Amino acid sequence: MQQRAIFLDRDGVINQEKNYLFKKDDFEFIDGIFDACKYFSKLNYKIIIITNQSGIARGYYSKKDFETLTNWMLKQFKIQKVDILDVFYCPHSPDENCNCRKPMPGMLHEAENKYNLDLKNSWLIGDKEDDILAANNSGISKTILVQSGHKINLQISNATYILKSIHASIKVIKS
Repeated sequence: MQQRAIFLDRDGVINQEKNYLFKKDDFEFIDGIFDACKYFSKLNYKIIIITNQSGIARGYYSKKDFETLTNWMLKQFKIQKVDILDVFYCPHSPDENCNCRKPMPGMLHEAENKYNLDLKNSWLIGDKEDDILAANNSGISKTILVQSGHKINLQISNATYILKSIHASIKVIKS
């Protein structure tokens, strides 16, 4: 049986947007992230993080730095009794033309194949139009663009919903 998922971008959705974040001392969770994730879990959604991390390719930090921060972040979710199924990331720069860097759907398809996910009945929450396009390119039509990260052009967005932050998604996502 296929499972439904809620895909979360990291920077701007889970934590405050900071360019090339790789140190836990600079990591600030966005208000409401844990409550929203607990709510998604109660609705039987699997929670998966997908994130572009071009700072690796640019040499600003290493894969090990990213993995150290990710492990710390996952521990914080676990302390809050939130289960994150997996984290997928793209370490490439924008000019490498890989299939995993959003807006390409590679990370979403990798998760779909690994966990037998039902993308048609899944959601993606991001803070950039590239997040929404990745969802649309993978067959996910239910999308939320949050205004807690990057500046958004409301006139051209393909998002299903545009909300102030992830916490507001509780009012949108139903069983």
